[in-house]
This record gives sequence, structure tokens and C-alpha cells, in this order.
Amino acid sequence: MKKWLIAFGLLCAGLSMQAAQAAESSRLDEVLKNGKLRVCMTGDYKPFTYFKTDNSFEGIDVDLAQSLGKALGVEVQLVKTSWPTLMNDFLSKCDVAMGGVSVTLDRLKKASFAVAHMVDGKAPIVRCADAAKFQTLDMIDKPTTRAIFNPGGTNERFARANFKQAQLVLHPDNVTIFQQIVDGKADVMVTDSSEVLWQAKLHPELCPINPDKPLQFAEKAFMLPRADVAFKEFVDAWMHMLKATGDYDRIVNKWLH
Repeated sequence: MKKWLIAFGLLCAGLSMQAAQAAESSRLDEVLKNGKLRVCMTGDYKPFTYFKTDNSFEGIDVDLAQSLGKALGVEVQLVKTSWPTLMNDFLSKCDVAMGGVSVTLDRLKKASFAVAHMVDGKAPIVRCADAAKFQTLDMIDKPTTRAIFNPGGTNERFARANFKQAQLVLHPDNVTIFQQIVDGKADVMVTDSSEVLWQAKLHPELCPINPDKPLQFAEKAFMLPRADVAFKEFVDAWMHMLKATGDYDRIVNKWLH
């Protein structure tokens, strides 16, 4: 019995030591040691992130990434990804994922999120001439409606979950997808309210449908490694200070107004 108790005590001590070591290990330490913050973003989601022809990024979350890098005192390295490959690229190549990423339960199975910084549910965008025909989900979900979406993200999941009669149109390029509606090749797209407002500014022919009353609740936040308390605490504190000083609003308003 005595030997068994000793062995059990040693096992518990070993497990406790492993837990303590795991608790002390953080991506925050790696970022500070390496001197760089690797940020995954798709580059196809204005106004949050856009990959330009000169191979540089611009947008709200690009500016926020630079602000976070400055707070950490490290260089920001932007890594281009896509919505279908976002999670795998984040897990293998990045420290954080930004660029209009929505918090979902599926993503939470493999990653964590910083505190949400924006509420941004889904809203339709259509040709202004057709706005009266597409005011509700029931009005959109008709056999004659062509509902377009980009692959791999929450837009595809929303379309497939909610449109049972409408014709589903998969378009691979989220940058040119709105021109498809302008050109009459699709009738409606349901995406985040912030994006429909931005795209309506870029395309006067398009009108958002009730963006202040979204069809679905959603929040945007920065995706982080799972169970990394120290890193999440730093990012959350940075965002809290950014909002308290008004710097967050200044960055967002630069792109949305």
C-alpha cells in the first residue's frame, strides 16, 4: 500500500508539473521572442481586408493588426488565406486570424476568440430596382430567386441553411461577387451588414435591405489559439484600451464613413 501511495503521489506531482508548464506556455511569449505577429486574413472582404494588385493589404483589420503589433512591439506579418482554408492556415501558419472573422461554434471547436468588438448580423443586398421584392427571408426564398454566395464561410452556411427554394449560385471570388448582382447574373446576396453598407457605397445600383435589423445575430472577433489565457488577456486588454481612447472608432470610421 505504501509503495502504491508513493507511486500515486509521484504521478500526481508529475501531472501537476505538466499542467503548470502548460499554463505558463503562451503564444504571447513566442510572438515576443520571435519579434513578429503572423496574422491570417483573406484579403477579399472590404472594408475589413482587401489584397491589392501591388500585393499589399488595406482595410479596418489591417490597421487594427498594425495597432496590435505596435502594442506588442513586434513586426506584423500578414498571411493571405481564403475562407475555405482559414482554419487550417490559422492553425499551421498564424498567431491570430483577422479580417471580418465571425464567431461561430464550429470555429470554437478548434480555436478561441478575443472579446467581440463588433455586432454584425446578416443582411441582404440587391439591385435597388428590386428592393421591394426582397424585404424578408420568405420573399427571397422563391424558386425564381438567384441567391449568390462565396464559398467556405458563414455566407455559404447561411445560404444553404435558409434558402430551400431559391436557386443557389456559388461564386468563388468575394471581390467580384457584387458585380454579378449589378450585371443581372444573380438577384441577392446575404452577407454581413457592414459589408452590404460598404458595397452599396461602391455600387450605387445596389441597396442594402434593413441592415439595422439583421436576419441573424453575429459578432466579429479576432481568432486566437485555443486555451491560451495569457495571449487572450493581452489582446482583450489592448482592444479595451483602443476603444476607451477612441482609437478604435477612428480606425473604423476611416473606412466606413
